[in-house]
Amino acid sequence: MYELVSKDSAVGKFFKFEEHNTNFRTEVIAGLTTFLTMAYIIFVNPAILSDAGMDFGAVFVATVIAATIGSLIMGLYANYPIALAPGMGLNAYFSYTVVLGMGYSWEVALGAVFVSGVLFLILTVSKIRELIINVIPPGLKSAVAAGIGLFIAFIGLKNAEVIVGYDATLVALNPEFLSGTPLLTMIGLVIISLLIIRKVPGGIFIGMLITAIIGIFMGEVVRPEGIVEAPPSLAPTFMAMDIWGALELGALTIVFAFLFVDFFDSAGTLTGVAKQGNMLVDNKLPRASRALTADSVATMSGAALGTSTTTAYIESSAGVAAGGRTGMTAVVTGLLFLASLPFFPIIKALALSPGVTSPVLIIVGVFMASSLKDIEWKEFSEAVPAFMTALFMPLSFSIANGIAFGFIAYPLVKVFAGKAKEVHPLVYIIGFLFVLRFIFLGTD
Repeated sequence: MYELVSKDSAVGKFFKFEEHNTNFRTEVIAGLTTFLTMAYIIFVNPAILSDAGMDFGAVFVATVIAATIGSLIMGLYANYPIALAPGMGLNAYFSYTVVLGMGYSWEVALGAVFVSGVLFLILTVSKIRELIINVIPPGLKSAVAAGIGLFIAFIGLKNAEVIVGYDATLVALNPEFLSGTPLLTMIGLVIISLLIIRKVPGGIFIGMLITAIIGIFMGEVVRPEGIVEAPPSLAPTFMAMDIWGALELGALTIVFAFLFVDFFDSAGTLTGVAKQGNMLVDNKLPRASRALTADSVATMSGAALGTSTTTAYIESSAGVAAGGRTGMTAVVTGLLFLASLPFFPIIKALALSPGVTSPVLIIVGVFMASSLKDIEWKEFSEAVPAFMTALFMPLSFSIANGIAFGFIAYPLVKVFAGKAKEVHPLVYIIGFLFVLRFIFLGTD
């Protein structure tokens, strides 16, 4: 057995264990750690996409397989300890804005995800990638991430009925939030928060399980009908994407929103995790094209299977903290995702309980909103566009609207501040296109 997994073995040489000062055991533990920190997506993603009318079981299988494919490609092709899965935020945008808000079918939404993946791949293999990364203002990038965090946290509070609608105030705290689903949500929020504060590995996943057990005794969670069974059929969503529908003029904004968020989220995640593991060379990411290719291919594969955008997960940093330094970590994580397929009865029971999934949305929102600290608040010409971007996402219930207002406000504010030359021409063009979008196509 040692000969198969030692640094001099075929596996060790393939993943370059010796070069990265790691070993098989460390990589396996790191892969397990990463899986536990992001396993919540198996529960949450099908719950969110099923609200758009998609088959819960098929989305569950698509989520698992997309995470497996993405993680395996990242590990085997790019040799990075970074796992992939359908991304939080974009799944909410998929269901609640594109389908329920704008009225597009989920098939068209899947088509938009696929097209964004194709464009992502084109940008990755060309020099356009560097241009876009360099010209987009850092403040807007941070604001987009924070806005998505606020957006999905709001969705979590709404789904759990902690926040409810009122004619006079639009939103308000549910007067009965200390009972039923709202109470279970608050309990889950406290439990997960405490586990994270205590740095318990897989705190979100473990917190979900504890919350579910409490929910069963409260009568808010249905007991699973079994433990394991054959996975559901993928047929209801497999290759159901409507690419032509996604290429219609009105849907191009959707494609851009998926592309924009995935592009910068992936680039930021890859750089952040690599920096934590001291894997950057001259402050640059080696094999960046391979890593981003893995992301784009995973997005296209996920859309074909029947799930929203698949992207690199910042939770991979937990595996890196546990010693993961090579693609073996991502491979182990991907295989563990695949191993979850038979446990559909348990996952379905938990995922269809808002009191169990909503705390996760809120907690992930907290993590994403932390990027607000990177905005130059003392520079008003930076603060205003960033604030508009982050604020309009939850209030307009649309990631695309937030991005649009940010790109419109940024060049305008800079011009009035006498700093027009600081804005790249491409940003002016994007802002102008968003103005035309509102004039001719209206809002979401």
